[in-house]
Amino acid sequence: MATTSSSSPLQLRVNGRDCVTPATPDTPLLYVLRNDLELNSPKYGCGLGECGACTVLIDGVAARSCVIPVRAAQGREVTTLEGLGTRARPGPTQQAFIDCQAAQCGYCLNGMIMTVEALLRRNPDPTEAQLRNELHHNLCRCGTHVEIMQAALRAARLRRAAAIAAEGKQ
Repeated sequence: MATTSSSSPLQLRVNGRDCVTPATPDTPLLYVLRNDLELNSPKYGCGLGECGACTVLIDGVAARSCVIPVRAAQGREVTTLEGLGTRARPGPTQQAFIDCQAAQCGYCLNGMIMTVEALLRRNPDPTEAQLRNELHHNLCRCGTHVEIMQAALRAARLRRAAAIAAEGKQ
């Protein structure tokens, strides 16, 4: 559990639901997500915001939760990998990573998926160079970079197809 405070509990909005944590305002968001809210997708990697394993979306922007104090997330929408889809119905970016088998050990996968998701939300049709640039700060020690790039490109195609299908239903 994150360090508790004698002040009032902090309120967060995570994956579309309101949450309360007794953590102190300085507690890293990662600790609250993993320990208090039991969301295990963001991983503790380096603790310095360098590797990307702890990436979440804050108001749709990729953010390193190991270096962000929980107070900075108050009043904002935090999305973890769990908020993109479910096992039965993964989101398009998650599905692309599954389809391309873009994992070996899987430790970096959270950060890779969340970084791709953030890019696709602001640019639904990125070039391969834009994807590479976006992902170059996410570390993968297993060497699945080729599959990760294939998955990122597939995610863009799946999201575009989903958007076209949604327009057709209107």
